Amino acid sequence: MRLDDLENWRKTHYTNDVTKDRDGKSIVIFGWVDEIRDLGSILFIILKDREGKAQITLNKSNFSKERINEIKKITRESVIGVKGIIKKSEIAKYGVEIIPEDIKILNISKKPLPIDTSGRVFTSLEKRLNMRVLDLRNHKRVAIFKIKNTLIDAIREYLKNHGFIEVFTPKILATATEGGAALFSVDYFGKKAFLAQSPQLYKEALTSAFEKVYEISQFYRAEESDTSYHLNEFISVDIEMAFANREDVMKILEELICFAIDKIITCNKRELEALNIELKQPKLPFKRITYNDALEILKNKNFKINFGEDIPTAGNKILGTEIKEPYFIIDWPLSLKPFYIKPKNDNPELSESFDLNWSWLEIASGGSRIHLKEQLIDRLTKLGLDPSKFEPFITYYDYGMPPHAGWGMGLQRLLMIITNVNDIREVTLFPRDKNRLVP
Repeated sequence: MRLDDLENWRKTHYTNDVTKDRDGKSIVIFGWVDEIRDLGSILFIILKDREGKAQITLNKSNFSKERINEIKKITRESVIGVKGIIKKSEIAKYGVEIIPEDIKILNISKKPLPIDTSGRVFTSLEKRLNMRVLDLRNHKRVAIFKIKNTLIDAIREYLKNHGFIEVFTPKILATATEGGAALFSVDYFGKKAFLAQSPQLYKEALTSAFEKVYEISQFYRAEESDTSYHLNEFISVDIEMAFANREDVMKILEELICFAIDKIITCNKRELEALNIELKQPKLPFKRITYNDALEILKNKNFKINFGEDIPTAGNKILGTEIKEPYFIIDWPLSLKPFYIKPKNDNPELSESFDLNWSWLEIASGGSRIHLKEQLIDRLTKLGLDPSKFEPFITYYDYGMPPHAGWGMGLQRLLMIITNVNDIREVTLFPRDKNRLVP
């Protein structure tokens, strides 16, 4: 089939601009063919783009027989352009249609399609991920990532409005930043280096220059987890704040989440509707319970955890059932937290730390940090870590490291809760886990 060139055609509208109040307006629209039906003298084409769908009603008498034969060969997911007039119609699928004056056939899709893009036929997530770009032409998939776009914009807007400066820290490191997390090693010109699993040490150091910093970036953990909420490459939202403690950054976190959800409710009505979600604003302030409180709640539900043990997913599910809103778990045992978390002054067995949970998921963790060099070296030594491996960061503590606090939040985990999705790969464009390296 002869394909057309784009030439001087340019998109003037998206499908959601094809509305009754634009009746009689000229339009140039591009997209992918979702459906084509031949009803004798009329051809109906349902065209889709990132914003939705529009009906093209083609009267065969307005086109040559040769052109009609070419158009009839168009397959689903083929790329076309349409130049025409918007027309109100009581019988059209969407109450409005486009009467085409000209059609460009820009590319023809092979058939049969490897996956069903309409959502009418069940396709496994694995198969969809193998054909991810084609999978993303489904309006529900697009809705998730448009909500994600609003979420990231809102996070940046809130933090900027509260005096935070965005930074970008190195992703190729000479040593671990978490002191024990599984690392991906890389050859760095003959030297062994590692992919960053967090910006922790950099963002702490930067508080001594910029006071308030944040980063939204990808990080890497070589954990062989096989769960619906772990990835080996993930997006983390991190903040660090000088002259602040745990409570200060908890307040930032809960306010940021509520600000972002308000933006999504306002800006993503169509996407929430497509996902059949009624998103509700959590109440401020978020509930706070101690680690011991959490253990007591679980004990009353016949789920026993000994002091000093982490709370597993099964325990978080019970807590999420009992506490319907997002909630903080504070005062974790120091033994469960990284070396940079500050011990509580009145009980050094506990830490000035917190986790933020929502439903069954841990969304974020953070706390007050150690800012005194001797205390930091002591913590490293007690954990069996070599302080010399953490130079030059420890050196910075000789020259005016301020008291500071911060947190890290899993962006995709928060998005899972907002979009009511049970698998983190659904909210990741091209997920990387232990079983997937392509596409």
